Amino acid sequence: MTKNQLVIRLSDSEATNFRRFGPKAANQALLSQSGLCTPGGFCLSADAYRAQLEHLGLTEIADKAVSLGFLDARQQISQIRMALFGEPISSDIQQPLLQAYDRLVLDSGTSVAVRSSSIMEDTQGASFAGQFQTFLGIDKKEDFLTAVRACWGALWSSRALRYMESKDITPADTAMAVLVQPLVDAICSGGGMSQTAGGGMSVTATWGFGESIAQGEIVPDLYGLDSDGVPIETYTGRKTHSIHCARHHGSPSPTKVNSEHVSKRCLDDGQLRELSFIMKKSEKLMEGPVEIEWALDAAGFKLLQARPLHLGPVSVPDKLWLQHPSLRGQPGGIGWGTGRACVISCECELGRVAPGDVLVTKVAGPALSQVLPRVSGVVAELGGSTSHLASLARERGIPMVLGALDATSVIPDGAQVGVDGVAGLVRWIQ
Repeated sequence: MTKNQLVIRLSDSEATNFRRFGPKAANQALLSQSGLCTPGGFCLSADAYRAQLEHLGLTEIADKAVSLGFLDARQQISQIRMALFGEPISSDIQQPLLQAYDRLVLDSGTSVAVRSSSIMEDTQGASFAGQFQTFLGIDKKEDFLTAVRACWGALWSSRALRYMESKDITPADTAMAVLVQPLVDAICSGGGMSQTAGGGMSVTATWGFGESIAQGEIVPDLYGLDSDGVPIETYTGRKTHSIHCARHHGSPSPTKVNSEHVSKRCLDDGQLRELSFIMKKSEKLMEGPVEIEWALDAAGFKLLQARPLHLGPVSVPDKLWLQHPSLRGQPGGIGWGTGRACVISCECELGRVAPGDVLVTKVAGPALSQVLPRVSGVVAELGGSTSHLASLARERGIPMVLGALDATSVIPDGAQVGVDGVAGLVRWIQ
């Protein structure tokens, strides 16, 4: 292995090798090389992660941690994570990495985004949505190297390890590549699903970067399209804040959205048809339904990510439920479930959630993924169908409704709740 093999541009044919660069980066390379517009950039091979483990003398410690298991290896896990994040990168890795960074900044004239790309990420049944790290607006070499180290260390975070344990994956089964791209100066961003359980396609959108959707912090616009990509439904969201970076410097920061833009459409029908074409082409390239992330700048759409979409069979609720109060929100895209409402106001109350409960919460952030294995449904006041938590819920076949206004105040704690993850409806029996 030579130094140059550690870092490869997305335009290089070798970049589509998901075993070396992870499906996230490899899919970006495939889409870009097939004519779809992406930000471009380069990727750092998972071989660099393995080489850094060896350079720091962590390989045997990592093997021991895997053999002990998550609960019994907390000391080793902490040692690995702290060393990966805190120790300097080997010069054999750092030299070609900084050369690629300098070239990218010079060519693009902007700051960069640094994103994890685990070799098990975005695979069928294991999206790892929201489990790792993304850094936006990186414009200094020191911060860039710190972001790379943080992506490596994220493989050993408690959240990622819990997720891996639920999927019968260990850190020994995977490794961390890193995707580096020019930052898109986004007017608006969002997600899309090339198929929905109810037929057709769907698109979500918000102002600025899509992180506010991914983290479940706002209610995005939701657009329904038929199977030919013709827009048929529009639900304008509650986009109370947007996230932006200064083009040449500065970390992401939230900005309050002007009142006239909170419920204003982000996309027109022509732009939605263009996104439907992007989703259809991505679907053909990836040989199955896809979930995408996109951004729109002054030059047009940029495809940021495409991963396999997880959909299950449509379940029909009993007619008894139709007689009871309801709230409408954005469908998570899968299933029907019932259970006792557990209404929480903060993550500190997650210990109250019992097996079979329906979790009712304000923010649908990825931190809630830890309770997904024991709930029968999720209802959230904020968030949209392409948030990270919604992706994780679809993997598990858990019905979810997001953007359900005032859910935590109108659904009584302890009530019997029915969640329709296809229609986007929540009903309850008091």
